[in-house]
Amino acid sequence: MKQIFVTALFSQEQNRRLMEAAPRCRVEFLSARELADRIGEADMIVGNPSPALLRGAGKLRLLQLESSGANQYAAAGVLPEGALLACATGSYGPGIAEYLMGYTMALFLRLPAYRDNQKKGLWRDEGPVRGIAGSVALSVGMGDIGGEYARRFHALGGEVIGVCRTARQKPDFVRELCTFDRLDELLPLADAVALSLPETPQTIGLMDARRLSLMKPGAVLLNVGRGSAVVTDDLLAALRSGHLGGAALDVTDPEPLPPDHPLWREPNCIITPHISGGRHFAGTGDRIFGICLENVRRFAAGELPVNLVDPETGYLKSRE
Repeated sequence: MKQIFVTALFSQEQNRRLMEAAPRCRVEFLSARELADRIGEADMIVGNPSPALLRGAGKLRLLQLESSGANQYAAAGVLPEGALLACATGSYGPGIAEYLMGYTMALFLRLPAYRDNQKKGLWRDEGPVRGIAGSVALSVGMGDIGGEYARRFHALGGEVIGVCRTARQKPDFVRELCTFDRLDELLPLADAVALSLPETPQTIGLMDARRLSLMKPGAVLLNVGRGSAVVTDDLLAALRSGHLGGAALDVTDPEPLPPDHPLWREPNCIITPHISGGRHFAGTGDRIFGICLENVRRFAAGELPVNLVDPETGYLKSRE
């Protein structure tokens, strides 16, 4: 009998549905410590165990993550040979897109400066602002997150240029859909550049001093993918020089950002502790569960899982 271990935290009703989806398997709900003691028994795991722990998972055939990011599990040697990796991409897009929209508008409207003024009791006009309508956003990464951001930015009257890894059909809410080889020529066009990328050899250090200098003066940079996509010291220099109008970072490099790092005190930089992709938004947990439930059912039935990750690229197979 196949053994499915679940470490992801779901409700009792959801746990019951997982068991019903795999009637010919043994489904057990374990803590991280319990999983460590029994890792060698697992045919399927639902959750995000320590990658180091998976060295002992010799029977493992499928790891279903509750996260969309999968880079640390896709690395060579983490999973046993023949094991498949599936992620929860599709769960987080709406919530993270709301985060991106909120901080785009905050930076456009100079709200961080007004918040700082409030703390000082300072009644001061901070000057001209820009709105979404009439602005251009560059959505770098057009998967679930980047696509949802683009849809919302367009709905408020802005124009969006999407950048993706492979050529595909352009959605109606995007003015143009381009591949990464055109990134340098597109950066000067955007008022906001939003990054929602996984960590791959191609994305590490993507926004370095050269590319930051290509951005439109006064433009803002937002990052919700992986901190390694932005060279932190180069971003700090671009903010201090006044070339960039601001930055919003839910991910940093290093992460967490050390308390004494000067980026914390940069007035036009908003930093949050990697929370945009958590279960803070209503519905995110239900979408995560839906993907996990479907893949438990498919695993039990001997079917190919959905949301399979290509370990070579770090992206979903057959998608960006």
